[in-house]
Amino acid sequence: MPVTEAQVIDALRPVQDPELRRSIVDLGMVRRVDVAGARVEVEVSLTVPGCPMKAEIQASVSGAVAALDEVEDVEVVFTAMTETELAELRERLHGDPAATAGTNSTYGHSEGRAVPFGEANSSTRVLLVASGKGGVGKSSVTTNLAVALAGRDRDVAVVDADVWGFSIPRMLGVSHQPTVIDEMLIPPEAHGVRCISMGFFAEEDQPVIWRGPMLHKALEQFLTDVYWDEPDYLLVDLPPGTGDISISLAGFLPTAEMYVVTTPQLAAQTVAQRAAFMAEKVNLKVHGVIENMSWFTGDDGKRYELFGVGGGTALAERLEVPLLGQVPLVPALRDGADNGRPVAVDSSTEVGAVFAEMARVLDIEMKPTKRRHRELKIL
Repeated sequence: MPVTEAQVIDALRPVQDPELRRSIVDLGMVRRVDVAGARVEVEVSLTVPGCPMKAEIQASVSGAVAALDEVEDVEVVFTAMTETELAELRERLHGDPAATAGTNSTYGHSEGRAVPFGEANSSTRVLLVASGKGGVGKSSVTTNLAVALAGRDRDVAVVDADVWGFSIPRMLGVSHQPTVIDEMLIPPEAHGVRCISMGFFAEEDQPVIWRGPMLHKALEQFLTDVYWDEPDYLLVDLPPGTGDISISLAGFLPTAEMYVVTTPQLAAQTVAQRAAFMAEKVNLKVHGVIENMSWFTGDDGKRYELFGVGGGTALAERLEVPLLGQVPLVPALRDGADNGRPVAVDSSTEVGAVFAEMARVLDIEMKPTKRRHRELKIL
């Protein structure tokens, strides 16, 4: 007996759009199912004609339908959603700016929508990764820590808030730009981590010459105009120092946890503590210190402490917070950052194991004890 259209639709329900992370059936992307004996043709409507995930969707749809006993041949054809359909999809996922203007549920913070992750009952843990100065490897720490958390089957996203020195897309190995659905940005993903960055909107050699208000607005859009859904972790790679961006994020994300990156040398540790004291001034709490470039292991098996000893420990003691980890100096860390192959992907290596352990400590030992219930509100 031939398979029915209803059976095909049921088989397709587990298939998700890779970017939107929703069933293609629930999203209305399955437009037509034609059954002719043992042959099935499925028409799928993509969000954009040149969808970078087209091949992945095709493989998933074909596999799901071919698994039905009565099916011998599957053909997947594609169309694209109209502007009206995209507007309806964006409204379903992200809210309607026209219908609820002036409330805390509209699309875009400038129209009144609350910043995601900023409310006390948000289930997303926001980790701000800061440093007092540049050159300490803050971005590579952010990238690899995010990958290590994703390796624990956590839903992880990164905001590259280092507007002047954006580098997260390259370090993650992101291969395509964000998808735009009716002005809503869908962040691209690599190694299980989604990200947004000024690097998607400026050339690598293009200087970003912005002051406070423009920086504030850019960060606002990164948080509100991007479809983040609700990740388990949102890591924010802050620019070095204690400037406008850090102050803005303190207002946007008052429940965030800050982690300060330093190197072992005394000069770096002294500067890094300024970032921690800035956090205290804007009511953010520092939860830990990460020491980078802690040592180099030579071919003789001996550790060489090229940048001194004890900076991370001293800073952690000064701030009365844990030293989350010490990251060794290895060529693979630099090479991975340049070529989009984060070392944390392989937890069997020396440095990969360090990031895996930091992710475990964050995820298990430093997990907040307070339970958040989004459905409970004080009116």
